[in-house]
Amino acid sequence: MIAGTLELIERGMKCLSEGLGDVEAEQFIAAVKREKFNYTEWQRNYFSSMSAEEFNAAAVSYEKENPFIIKK
Repeated sequence: MIAGTLELIERGMKCLSEGLGDVEAEQFIAAVKREKFNYTEWQRNYFSSMSAEEFNAAAVSYEKENPFIIKK
């Protein structure tokens, strides 16, 4: 199911607030807006030094430590 824009924003804000707390979530959003953050460029730079095997191992490890549970 594809989330609507409002639902996606609400879920993203909930993740940020739960992970960072309300104040740091707001600071993060302000920094992203202020720095004109380009996620695609950041992602390419961040992952460019990883091999496919390293990326997969990191993803599997992260998923085990942080299972994704959809709550409605």
